[in-house]
Amino acid sequence: METVECHSGYEYAERPIALRWKDERLEVAVIEAQWRIPGGKCFRVRVADGRVFELMYGELYDEWRINLVNGHLHPFGNASAV
Repeated sequence: METVECHSGYEYAERPIALRWKDERLEVAVIEAQWRIPGGKCFRVRVADGRVFELMYGELYDEWRINLVNGHLHPFGNASAV
C-alpha cells in the first residue's frame, strides 16, 4: 500500500509532507507543482536527496499513487541546500 502523509486543513490532502517509498519514509523538501484532475489531486515533489516523485490522490477510492519521476540522487545529498 502506498502511503502519503499530508497536511489537511479546509480539505483533505492540501499539501503532502512525506511519502513512503520502498519501506523508507521520505520527507517532502519542495512541492514543484500541483494540479487537479477529474476525481483527484496531483503533486510533483522533490525529497531531500533530490529524487522527484509524482503523487496522485484519487478521491473516489481514497487512495494514493506514487511514481518515481527522477531517481537521480543529488551529489551533495541535500537538494534544498543548492
